[in-house]
Amino acid sequence: MMGPVTAHYFSEQSGAPLTTHTISVELAGATHSLLSADGVFSGDHLDLGTQVLLKRLPAPRGHVLDLGCGWGPLALAAALGDPDCRVTAVDVNAKARELTTLNAQRVGVGDRVTVAAPDDVDPAERFDQIWSNPPIRIGKPALHELLSTWLPRLTPGGVATMVVGKNLGADSLTSWMRTLDADGVPGGPGPRLGHVEKAASAKGFRVLTVTRAR
Repeated sequence: MMGPVTAHYFSEQSGAPLTTHTISVELAGATHSLLSADGVFSGDHLDLGTQVLLKRLPAPRGHVLDLGCGWGPLALAAALGDPDCRVTAVDVNAKARELTTLNAQRVGVGDRVTVAAPDDVDPAERFDQIWSNPPIRIGKPALHELLSTWLPRLTPGGVATMVVGKNLGADSLTSWMRTLDADGVPGGPGPRLGHVEKAASAKGFRVLTVTRAR
């Protein structure tokens, strides 16, 4: 048991007041002054894992999902990187969702970034790319459930790119994702979900990709 979830950035926190501060962040080749707050993941800076991921992401295309958006760096990078790109940003944390909405408006991409709680996204929605610094500290069962739910929502040929700390189970997570069938069932009877690869390593992190079978 992990203790009271209300103490963590990966909890709802809908009743907590939002008191913002600004942070300076470089996204899509430009420096932006963005809003953040206590009670969200890495609320005072752009964390190292996301920095590593941003340098190794493919060019955004089509419909991009930012899975666990925090205050929004990945969602904003996708929307800023391609004016034709549509972005859905999800997070269980209400503060994070509010900040991502505010930041999307702040950089002028609010019309192309949809922010939602995970359960509010239509299960039929499909994504050409998934970008994520997943919440590893929710624990292995919850993390596996999260990825089993969202990875099967890739379009055929779609790619999920995520960053995971080497010492936080990146290699075991890679092995587990290789067991998923097309419905996200570990060791399930159907064809495999797709090709899983360790695409890069840097600064104590691995960048993992999942390419959905066509």
